[in-house]
Amino acid sequence: MKDKSIMVTGGTGSFGKKFIATVLERYPEVKRLVVFSRDELKQFEMAQKFTPEKYPQIRYFIGDVRDRNRLNRALDGIDTVIHAAALKQVPAAEYNPIECIKTNILGAQNIIEASLDCGVKRVVALSTDKAAGPVNLYGATKLCSDKLFVAANNIKGKKDIRFSVVRYGNVMGSRGSVIPFFLRKREEGVLPITDKRMTRFNITLDEGVNFVFQAMENMWGGEIFVPKIPSYSITDLAHAIAPDCRLQEVGIRPGEKLHEEMITVSDARNTVEISDRFIILPAMTFWDEEEFIREHDARRCHDSFSYNSLTNPHKLTVEELRILIRNHVDPNFTV
Repeated sequence: MKDKSIMVTGGTGSFGKKFIATVLERYPEVKRLVVFSRDELKQFEMAQKFTPEKYPQIRYFIGDVRDRNRLNRALDGIDTVIHAAALKQVPAAEYNPIECIKTNILGAQNIIEASLDCGVKRVVALSTDKAAGPVNLYGATKLCSDKLFVAANNIKGKKDIRFSVVRYGNVMGSRGSVIPFFLRKREEGVLPITDKRMTRFNITLDEGVNFVFQAMENMWGGEIFVPKIPSYSITDLAHAIAPDCRLQEVGIRPGEKLHEEMITVSDARNTVEISDRFIILPAMTFWDEEEFIREHDARRCHDSFSYNSLTNPHKLTVEELRILIRNHVDPNFTV
């Protein structure tokens, strides 16, 4: 990281703030760290914690990934881009589809073109489990985004730049996620859940940030990195947070799945496995696939393989969920 300049789109979000904090803690020698987002209030609040006086490396850029000219200005001198900006609320995307498309798809293409034009060396884009076999517009836009970033490696020419994607499941305690919602609702004695059969993947913010760092270090360009992470059932989560509350089924929201998937059977032919992750290889690439597999000590997945939250062998217990909530969401959490 020494003498490197990094820009994080969506830098005031849950991931962005954690990533910025981790870089400043681990790599104080970083040259420049740009927070790129469109909400000036969130930037103002973030600057109270990460002040330019204490952290002279940090910069706060107001901008939108929809604005190509602003991206060109912000990316001047940047070496690495972490693209975390997105419209991600499923119901809002269903109701406002074109707005989601403008940010998640057209914004992704703007990042690609501006990075190519401005001499960026590495681009890591954050994806979501909802991009695998999407049934809602948010997932469909993120699948399109993933395809754009993977294919960007085919148009770079002789430029020294690599584009890769990181895909993982629900981030524990992030804004708008179910755990903070359940913690608020348990005071009422009733927890509304969509469907008692529902399962979800789970990753902590720390794990998500560390996984992005690993992708930055190991990317060849065109991979979709998928971590091996645990799953939980929604009823176990409810019992972990509020064992005495009544569970009220309210029905699945528009565009929601019973079980999330990160690798579909259709992706299996291009997927390899190593100790702590799966890697979906690009269908078209300029590097040697067999050399990649040897270099990573990877093995190919079976044609019938898929990775979803229902059949995932690593399931979190009620007690494990409580420990994670105390460690990563609310240190004062008790049952």
